[in-house]
Amino acid sequence: MNLSISTAKDIAGARTFILEKGREHYRDLPWRKTSSPWAILVSEVMLQQTQVPRVSKIFPLWMERFPVPSALAAVPLSEVLRAWSGLGYNRRALNLQKAARILALEYKDAVPPSEEALRSLPGVGVYTARAVLAFAFNIASVFLETNIRTVFIRHFSAGLSREADGTVSDRDLEKIGQRLLDRQNPRTWYSALMDYGAWLKQNEGNFGKQAKKYRPQPPFNGSMRQIRGAILKSLLETSPLAVDTVAERLSTDPERIYACALQLAQEGFLEIQTTESAEGLESARRPESAAADSILLNLP
Repeated sequence: MNLSISTAKDIAGARTFILEKGREHYRDLPWRKTSSPWAILVSEVMLQQTQVPRVSKIFPLWMERFPVPSALAAVPLSEVLRAWSGLGYNRRALNLQKAARILALEYKDAVPPSEEALRSLPGVGVYTARAVLAFAFNIASVFLETNIRTVFIRHFSAGLSREADGTVSDRDLEKIGQRLLDRQNPRTWYSALMDYGAWLKQNEGNFGKQAKKYRPQPPFNGSMRQIRGAILKSLLETSPLAVDTVAERLSTDPERIYACALQLAQEGFLEIQTTESAEGLESARRPESAAADSILLNLP
């Protein structure tokens, strides 16, 4: 079914159609049972690169442990990573703790209802900031994500221009979003869009693949991302560990372990030291500069 936004009547009809589809395919998600801006910010960060079913399991436990930003700000990184386990892309957890420290210190545990202020937080971009504004504060603005793109491409393709490669630009999709946006109740509007889009992807196909911004998930097995996560998981069980011990546990070449460890150290996840000196990272730039069993990885 093709929809139009040519006239005010068309827009009203399209909006009604999408809201009805949203009610029909409503998802009872845990972050929809709270009005806490902090909880909604947490859910949006978790959902950035993790599927809804996994987030639904971990989110309530996280909020029970860290009900306000200051609770997250106060704990060591190891505890943050344990609570984040199962969500992947651990950099989000690190950024969320950094954001929590800013909110605790500068906003007295509040989340500001300002796009500019939200985007100044680590790990918060345009989409996340505007989603928080909509779901936490019912403030209207235009944003896109995979389910929204799916709905727009599925029902408004007749009015969309195509790039040379056949894809649709976000610029054109945002124009649809601008015309359709329910400015009186963006919270309900975006929930309906996302719920209907999720249903479309499961039942009719992922029309969002036609979007210029679509990026398929890279393979996980054997990736640096997999190794990085496995290193942190090993260190959460036992810390410190020698590079060769981690390599043996993960059945991976020590040089590859070391390369991942360097990245993690630069991002603040771990510390690298050698048993032969206390110069830390600078003394252990390359595996060849010390035996693999003398290079230690440690959580800060």
